Amino acid sequence: MSLLRLLLFFFFFLAAGGGGNGGIGKCEAYGLTKEGTAITFDRRSLMVDGRRDLFFSGSIHYPRSPPHMWPDLIARAKEGGLNVIESYVFWNGHEPEMGVYNFEGRYDMIKFFKLVQEHEMFAMVRIGPFVQAEWNHGGLPYWLREVPDIIFRTNNEPFKKHMQKFVTMIVNKLKDAKLFASQGGPIILAQIENEYQHLEAAFKENGTTYIHWAAKMASDLNIGVPWIMCKQTKAPGEVIPTCNGRHCGDTWPGPTDKNKPLLWTENWTAQYRVFGDPPSQRSAEDIAFAVARFYSVGGTMVNYYMYHGGTNFGRTGASFVMPRYYDEAPLDEFGLYKEPKWGHLRDLHHALRLCKKAILWGNPSNQPLGKLYEARLFEIPEQKICVAFLSNHNTKEDGTVTFRGQQYFVPRRSVSILADCKTVVFSTQHVNSQHNQRTFHFSDQTVQGNVWEMYTESDKVPTYKFTNIRTQKPLEAYNLTKDKTDYVWYTTSFKLEAEDLPFRKDIWPVLEVSSHGHAMVAFVNGKYVGAGHGTKINKAFTMEKPIEVRTGINHVSILSTTLGMQDSGVYLEHRQAGIDGVTIQGLNTGTLDLTSNGWGHLVGLEGERRNAHTEKGGDGVQWVPAVFDRPLTWYRRRFDIPTGDDPVVIDMSPMGKGVLYVNGEGLGRYWSSYKHALGRPSQYLYHVPRCFLKPTGNVMTIFEEEGGGQPDGIMILTVKRDNICSFISEKNPAHVKSWERKDSHLKSVADADLKPQAVLSCPEKKLIQQVVFASYGNPLGICGNYTVGNCHAPKAKEIVEKACVGKKSCVLQVSHEVYGADLNCPGSTGTLAVQAKCSKRQKAADQ
Repeated sequence: MSLLRLLLFFFFFLAAGGGGNGGIGKCEAYGLTKEGTAITFDRRSLMVDGRRDLFFSGSIHYPRSPPHMWPDLIARAKEGGLNVIESYVFWNGHEPEMGVYNFEGRYDMIKFFKLVQEHEMFAMVRIGPFVQAEWNHGGLPYWLREVPDIIFRTNNEPFKKHMQKFVTMIVNKLKDAKLFASQGGPIILAQIENEYQHLEAAFKENGTTYIHWAAKMASDLNIGVPWIMCKQTKAPGEVIPTCNGRHCGDTWPGPTDKNKPLLWTENWTAQYRVFGDPPSQRSAEDIAFAVARFYSVGGTMVNYYMYHGGTNFGRTGASFVMPRYYDEAPLDEFGLYKEPKWGHLRDLHHALRLCKKAILWGNPSNQPLGKLYEARLFEIPEQKICVAFLSNHNTKEDGTVTFRGQQYFVPRRSVSILADCKTVVFSTQHVNSQHNQRTFHFSDQTVQGNVWEMYTESDKVPTYKFTNIRTQKPLEAYNLTKDKTDYVWYTTSFKLEAEDLPFRKDIWPVLEVSSHGHAMVAFVNGKYVGAGHGTKINKAFTMEKPIEVRTGINHVSILSTTLGMQDSGVYLEHRQAGIDGVTIQGLNTGTLDLTSNGWGHLVGLEGERRNAHTEKGGDGVQWVPAVFDRPLTWYRRRFDIPTGDDPVVIDMSPMGKGVLYVNGEGLGRYWSSYKHALGRPSQYLYHVPRCFLKPTGNVMTIFEEEGGGQPDGIMILTVKRDNICSFISEKNPAHVKSWERKDSHLKSVADADLKPQAVLSCPEKKLIQQVVFASYGNPLGICGNYTVGNCHAPKAKEIVEKACVGKKSCVLQVSHEVYGADLNCPGSTGTLAVQAKCSKRQKAADQ
């Protein structure tokens, strides 16, 4: 029996109550058979009806995936060993206008948490209501800015009034649905405020007063479960402070109040990305190391941020944040398993549950084992229960330590878990779970009916006389758009005499525009002259472009573009965007400053006012056959849904910058023309959830700002993770034992000859169709690109094919005897590498 299967067996054994005093019956634990469940805490852990437990949580934000994906996401999280689902609550999504509420579709908060309960999992609700979360305005609705005398997130009465009203409404909705554990629901924790400690220092006394007010306001709502505050070392009263970061086991001392447990609310599984960022990854090994360290120092709850990131649909992303959110999470943007991250963490969760009784009730101790080596133990001597965590903090050197008379190999930057203080059941550095490779597949729908129409705004560039808001100087953009659109026109006119113009025809005046952010396209006398933009770090920027001017009246028209509102920081209500200075340089008479020349403003695009992105509105627009390379142009085409049930993706790499819609649903901002340092766009693939699509006649609409794009090159793709791989060495130094149940206790049974095993498993409804690669010896490469070494065993592929083809999953012994290999071959690592391809069951059966 493989180690994974053994761990799974004992996970269910413990969950069923087989762990002695530490066991919690399934129905009893999840509050399914009684009116309510008491959630309390001590220093060791949260307690469910007075009994400690281990909690493994994952962030899945309900607005970042459509409701039809929620059941599978939650089920896959549970399959990955989680027992808690966390989500923020998004104020600006639920109350976009003061007193106007939205709890439908992706914002159906109640439906989401009820699904969590149906999957017999706990939930954590982070109300905030400021959430940051790389979400537009940090979740605060725009209309708050227009409340007189308001200052966000400090001891300010107007802000506190509206915050209390919203928090109370959310709590009451959750209470009415009986979703708190005290009512028999899944919610065991609620959060008030979010990462406030640095703001408290900035606001000084007003910050401290505010955070105490927030804690009392929340506590007075009597929800019957604990409140938490993340990154708030001195949380007031009974509120539990929690850690956010990558390595809370080593960087966070825990609450100053020693009656409160060590909880980790954000373990970042990668890094969110903004336009201009290169790819961001965090290895499965590093995440597992951080989690094992946290539990070894007394932590008992970790929340993965994100477990599934999803998509910032429409305009919901904060400034410069891409629509694709935490795609490197254990479940990727499309909800597919990202291996080995998902599987390695699943195995870690099962290993920790195997040690649950010792972790929760054992006496903790610490034993140095050498420089940068240590053992952390939890023991119950009278019951002969013991677990040890052996840590190697060297980042470059593997090592061997002696612990209780036995030698253990501990790889660099790793934790080895000894379930009985003798047997290594998990090493964070040794990945035994399978790998997979994501592939994108061309869809016939790309070329079928690939006929584009256009509706251009570049022929109707507004001038001053067509504007409806006029001031001496340019106005701030957010106050104009009120977060209803990304776009606002700034226009002015000026007169030149013949003597103002340069005498030489090869000398051009220069238009210089300074902006608070974020991007712009400029026209002079109706002619496109160029585009410019800032960055996430430096949102303010200056654009300089050569222009043609003429004697008489000249017109400057600038379309200023925002990419979301900022999501964090002090005085968020004062952040600005839009142009703030314009000059014409290079004239014979010197620089002409137009900043105070008198400006007209026009909010939004003509196509937005006509709802050109919707099927109904688009039918009222005069579309003509498309001509490409045009700025400020709407393009659209129709397509049928790709066959099958794999996720659908649109490849926007041929385009510049703009927004993308399908059937009126905003898929987010695209910006393929902004390349990162490696020469590629940060994002060019955009997820189209299948629930957005019809069988035929789907309408794809894009608004291209900069021009230069080729819409007929846009591809419709499907995405799979059907290439599965394993790469495991027989020489893995982790010593494995099998386990058996005896008299409601765990008893180890030595089995020194038990070899490592590789487990390959296809996604649901698919079978292993083909073994693409198999080698035993010293293979090299990564999943999708393996090569054989000089110690290759020739019969390896034949043996693997016989064991795996036509099956949903297969188990392969990692042993040189099985493959007829020479373990003493010079250079052999005793490694089995396999790549297999999955396909639909019927298709596989026909092979």
